[in-house]
Amino acid sequence: MPFHLCKLLPPRPTFPADMTAEEAGLMQEHVAYWQRAADRGTAVIVGPVFNPAGVWGLAIVDVSDATEASDLTEQDPLILSGRDFRYEIHPIPQAILRTTHQPSPR
Repeated sequence: MPFHLCKLLPPRPTFPADMTAEEAGLMQEHVAYWQRAADRGTAVIVGPVFNPAGVWGLAIVDVSDATEASDLTEQDPLILSGRDFRYEIHPIPQAILRTTHQPSPR
C-alpha cells in the first residue's frame, strides 16, 4: 500500500495555543522537513487539522509500506526533540486521486 496517513499528536491538548518559543522553532524545522519530503514527492499533503477536540497534524505520504512511513516520521525534528510529540500511522488501502490540481469551483 503506497499511501499512509501519518497523524501527528501534540504533547498536550492546548497545543499550539500555548506553544513556547522553543516549540515554535521546532515547528519551523518540522515545516522545513516536510517541505523537503513534499519536494521529493514523498509527502502528498501535509498540514494542521483544526479539530474542535484538539489540533493535530496530517501527512499523507506515498511510500512502499508502513515501515518506510515510520522511518519518515521518526526523522521529523519534533520527534527527534523528545518533546512528547508522536505519530500514529494508518495505511490507506484505496484512494481516489484527481489527475491534476485545479481550484475548486465556487
